[in-house]
Amino acid sequence: MIGQGATARALPVVRIDAPDGNYDYEHKYFSEDTGYRCPSGLAPDEEAEVQRLTLAAYHALGCRGWGRADLMMRTAGANPDRKIFLLEMNTSPGMTSHSLVPMSARAAGISYEALCLLLLQQAGLDATRP
Repeated sequence: MIGQGATARALPVVRIDAPDGNYDYEHKYFSEDTGYRCPSGLAPDEEAEVQRLTLAAYHALGCRGWGRADLMMRTAGANPDRKIFLLEMNTSPGMTSHSLVPMSARAAGISYEALCLLLLQQAGLDATRP
């Protein structure tokens, strides 16, 4: 997510493919077996639903600037109905050149440099000193 209020928008979805669905510390930071897919490869209606849910959460929480939503899709078990579950909204996600938000922005045609400048242009100060 980037932006604020009515101008906030969902960036393309990044799908994480971790071995056996286990995206733990080892698979996040050290494994060469974890795949990051952007475009996600989800069906267009599923990608749109992820973006809709993410945008709704971003607005409900009053987020601005940039953020990353972590979600899961039920694809296994007794009821593999592909239902999407919001796990958390990260309001200060990584911003290295290989982090997920810059990866998603690149897929939307926004370079890392342009993303950083956009976020700086939108930055504001919440508190004032007495």
